[in-house]
Amino acid sequence: MANTVEVMKLSGVFGGPQAQEFRQTISELVQGGTKALLLDCRDVTFMDSSGLGALVVAMKTIRAGGGQLYLCNIPKQMMMLFELTSMDKVFHILKDEEEFFSLKLPPQGASNETS
Repeated sequence: MANTVEVMKLSGVFGGPQAQEFRQTISELVQGGTKALLLDCRDVTFMDSSGLGALVVAMKTIRAGGGQLYLCNIPKQMMMLFELTSMDKVFHILKDEEEFFSLKLPPQGASNETS
């Protein structure tokens, strides 16, 4: 079984075909035992409604598996979308990786990157 903490870096435009691939990756991580997932959004240049929907599905999938989803390094455009849709009150939004690793979590697994 995989480690229960993972870090995934998102980059570029997040939506459309990338959102579908992301959903599949999340499903595989949860099936592999991931209980805490940090999404580093520092390099996301744009996110559309399908990207936001993919994040909501990811959060529900991880919670259904007994875990939690965390987001960090949120670009201004993404944060505006979260605030506009009140998703900033739904997601666990952290300042950076340091804040994530200061939480009491199980050991970290390997990092994944999605472009």
